[in-house]
Amino acid sequence: MTRLIRHLSVVFIAVALAGGVGCSSKKKADEEGVSTDADMNAMGDSDTGQAMGMETVNFPYDSYVLTDSAKKKLNANGAILKDKSSLKIQVEGHCDERGGIQYNLALGEKRAEAARKYLVDQGVEGDRITTISFGKERPLDKGHSEGAWSKNRRANFVITSR
Repeated sequence: MTRLIRHLSVVFIAVALAGGVGCSSKKKADEEGVSTDADMNAMGDSDTGQAMGMETVNFPYDSYVLTDSAKKKLNANGAILKDKSSLKIQVEGHCDERGGIQYNLALGEKRAEAARKYLVDQGVEGDRITTISFGKERPLDKGHSEGAWSKNRRANFVITSR
């Protein structure tokens, strides 16, 4: 029983010390004028507007073809990625609620890959961009109208590494 108490005491002290280090690091960053809130937002995504200026691109119904509007946003996203060469992103492909699960997963993947290919063709290194499809499982707008569906047919850009 005494061994268990000692072991738990050691674990408790280690956890307490680890927590203290995190607090002092934040305090030090604040004292040096480094914005810790900006660091947290840097790992954001384009759906929330916290991806260092990158924007979500939308797609027509049942399509993974990039529109002129999508290409314009991708050109701007590519410029950000070229300027910040250490950034790595994940492109998430999404669909609206219509269609089956497997169909929408495949369509979401094609949307994410279309955005990735466009960025690579613009000169962004391909190893900095991963893709994933969420199909219809993560709608931006939970409504059941064309307005809601058009928001959900998208490629979202998530910063995975700075």
